[in-house]
Amino acid sequence: MGKIIAVTNQKGGVGKTTTCVNLCCALRELGARVLLCDTDPQGNATSGMGIDKTTITPNLYNVLVGDVPAEKAVVSTKYGDVIPSNAVLSGAGIELVNAENREFILKNALESMKDKYDYIFIDCPPSLEMLTLNALCAADSVFIPVQCEYFALEGLTDLIGTIRMTKKALNPKLDIEGVLLTMFDARTNFSAQVAEEVKKFFRGKVYNVMIPRNVRISEAPSHGVPVIVYDKSSRGAVAYTELAKEFMRRNK
Repeated sequence: MGKIIAVTNQKGGVGKTTTCVNLCCALRELGARVLLCDTDPQGNATSGMGIDKTTITPNLYNVLVGDVPAEKAVVSTKYGDVIPSNAVLSGAGIELVNAENREFILKNALESMKDKYDYIFIDCPPSLEMLTLNALCAADSVFIPVQCEYFALEGLTDLIGTIRMTKKALNPKLDIEGVLLTMFDARTNFSAQVAEEVKKFFRGKVYNVMIPRNVRISEAPSHGVPVIVYDKSSRGAVAYTELAKEFMRRNK
């Protein structure tokens, strides 16, 4: 039975989608069966896996609103399997408002996929709304990227509150998978200070691997490939490969 992990942080620009794409690709290279479900209407995880998001159909919108089975929407790429999304998905949040059991539509859609994959990662929008709530209700755990920058902890209290509320009211099994420090700059004391603050805030949940600031990580999406494919020897690629190994050790 596969594990579903929601990758979320309501702050944008923390490396959430980059982490989804590269962790999925790295885990696949280590032999895991991995599916990436893109619930962000921006579709950046979709294009980051080499898929043309402007033309792809069926996609997650059709799964959530059009009763298309999730298996029919899966696109197999060289870097892993994807349930893609694009701008059309932005209307789903509104259309789901009056749906029966609206919080569990994604959970029900992914249920049949759990035996086919070891891990299903859900890339969430950078906001706490209906699509994110669906992801939290579908997930077994939550993976939180946090950037090593000023205001790193801003908004995390709200996110933790939402996770606790979802756990109490809708998904009792939901837990925090782990916290990943991103955009770490070893040249500054400030990054180290932020890392210490995050470790205090999430005692025992922070991954040992930290993702460094690295130009290759920024360049890879424009080429439609994960950084571990774009430049396997880069510091960013090495860090994501080590993250995948640590993730698998924690999930033995």
